[in-house]
Amino acid sequence: MPDIIHLLPDSIANQIAAGEVIQRPASVVKELVENSIDAGATQIQIVIKNAGKTLIQVIDNGKGMSATDARMAFERHATSKIERADDLFSLTTMGFRGEALPSIAAISQVEVKTRREEDEIGTLLLLSGSRVEKQEAISCAKGTIISVKNIFFNVPARRKFLKSNETERRNILMEVERLVLANPDIEFSLIENDIQTLQLPPGALRKRIVQLEGKNINQQLIEINEETTLGKIHGYVTKPESAKKGRANQFFFVNGRFIRHPYFHRAVMAAFEPLLPPNKNPDYFIYFEVEPSSLDVNIHPTKTEVKFENEQALWQILMVTVKEALGKFNALPPIDFDREDAVEIPIYDESKTTPMTKVNINPNY
Repeated sequence: MPDIIHLLPDSIANQIAAGEVIQRPASVVKELVENSIDAGATQIQIVIKNAGKTLIQVIDNGKGMSATDARMAFERHATSKIERADDLFSLTTMGFRGEALPSIAAISQVEVKTRREEDEIGTLLLLSGSRVEKQEAISCAKGTIISVKNIFFNVPARRKFLKSNETERRNILMEVERLVLANPDIEFSLIENDIQTLQLPPGALRKRIVQLEGKNINQQLIEINEETTLGKIHGYVTKPESAKKGRANQFFFVNGRFIRHPYFHRAVMAAFEPLLPPNKNPDYFIYFEVEPSSLDVNIHPTKTEVKFENEQALWQILMVTVKEALGKFNALPPIDFDREDAVEIPIYDESKTTPMTKVNINPNY
């Protein structure tokens, strides 16, 4: 009887592996933009056509790649982010596995234009279904432009299961929302079918939230800020009276990465519990900054599920932080120090002696 176990060709293995990382056009947007962030970009433009089914293009002003690195970036498990297993616990980048670009190239047609600042000439790279079609030197701006065309062109079964353009567009916008909230210091723009639909200059977090969610949310935001030995928790929650039925804008980020965390969600809801009307949900935008060594992001291919070393302690800190912020808001409205009739708080001057208050004593008492 002949042997029946054999190695799959790289092209087929790449298509299978791509299924874990790239589920839809929104997955491509996420991976490409995170690469731009890791490259130190301060300006990122996202271009999509036909809800990403025809084209997804990401243009950045990051550090770019050499000709060799551009080619290596599409080899599976080729990465500049880690060298040893221990590096998984000191990650400061969005990507680290070296799976995203090979997975994208396996199921699409890819064009890359890239140049480093120190190079006079850039690189053009064309790939189709993981196969390198062309590589040549070109003149181009510093940074990287990656164009992903005809996603799942060589996997008809996967392409057939893509949803309607409206659904796929909605998923892209959801991914973009997470990325721009995680990086308020980066300028983002979005062009859909040759029409610019989003332009976000860099700025403070509160400004970015208002830009995305509308001016009405500005008066509803309550700041939270707490720093402990376990890390820092900061961001905003909305006032209880602005809570809404159904889906609210609820976001957790850790070290610049969007995460899902039902356990921490319960901490926020526990803080709100006595203040919320039935079946209402508050908005929140909450950011954790912790030591990378206390965090495991290598749990799920999308990296949206993470494990904290001190989850129970952080749960308590988060709940108390939100509760204190809500308590301060309810007990004492903020003082506007720019108003003419604002309360004047005297400055303590230790050079002046404080007169003793005269006390009258009733001897018959």
